[in-house]
Amino acid sequence: MSRFLLPLLSLLIVFAANAQWVQDSAAIMGTNIEVQLWAEQEEQGRKGIEAVFAEMQRINQLMSPYIATSELSRVNANAAQRPVSVSQELFALIALSVDISEKTAGAFDITFASIGFLYDYRAKQKPSDTQIAEQLPAINYHHLLLDPEQQSIQFAHNNVKIDLGGIAKGHAVDKAIERLQKMGFKHALVTAGGDTRLLGDRRGRPWMVGIRDPRNPDKQAVVMPLEDSALSTSGDYERFFEEGGERYHHILSPKTGKSTHEVQSVSIMGPSSTLNDALSTSVFVLGVKDGIDLINRTPGYEAIILDSQRKLHYSSGLGME
Repeated sequence: MSRFLLPLLSLLIVFAANAQWVQDSAAIMGTNIEVQLWAEQEEQGRKGIEAVFAEMQRINQLMSPYIATSELSRVNANAAQRPVSVSQELFALIALSVDISEKTAGAFDITFASIGFLYDYRAKQKPSDTQIAEQLPAINYHHLLLDPEQQSIQFAHNNVKIDLGGIAKGHAVDKAIERLQKMGFKHALVTAGGDTRLLGDRRGRPWMVGIRDPRNPDKQAVVMPLEDSALSTSGDYERFFEEGGERYHHILSPKTGKSTHEVQSVSIMGPSSTLNDALSTSVFVLGVKDGIDLINRTPGYEAIILDSQRKLHYSSGLGME
């Protein structure tokens, strides 16, 4: 063997030995963020993970209703009095939310927060029927007046509040994957609570992604082999409390301002975590029949629903019903 090839082979062996899966997690956006990625060097992998966490923090500072200085909080504080100019990113996500509201006949509606803010699941507090009746007229996405030229939003009702909890985490996952792609990563997983997106496969094998059993946190209801795709799950176990035998959870019907109970969880598979996130909420509110119908007419997306009787339902593209 040539004496010139020996050092080259040694370098290749060392380089290959350093390639590895790098992973980490952090608490951001009120949930657990998990990142796994394949990196040629651990330092490169750490930089990728830091970029994901930084992107999540950036979006949280922009869109959290719990941070007083966020753009979303500024909108909620002022948009009932005057148009509020916002960043292109926030305006685009609110505009997309309104479009999804149209396509789901109002099942998805970011103005649910007009009543949603009255719930405190940790303190086991819920609004009275009188409070709900007073606030319910404020839940209507038609109250959102968007001006694309001024990139501003105004509320047409004094009691309107908006919350992007049904779409922002999916958006953050998509933006995090975009960052990793720009950095040259080919194989990665980013999870934010119930929203997961997969970049490539797991080095020759599919990613095995589980859908949690809503009533048993240690058990998976379904395990799916996926690659270069995304999956989002909305469930009645994420934020809830029980009182008088009834479960009060964070997925509210815009029509009633109360938790819906026809299903326990909805998982949506498709290319966009942003749309998966919004569609999982929409289907949860719509229920089994109308929810499956919605997904069956949404190209590129599939659904798995676990109803309140613990029966699984699948969209037509999965060919399991």
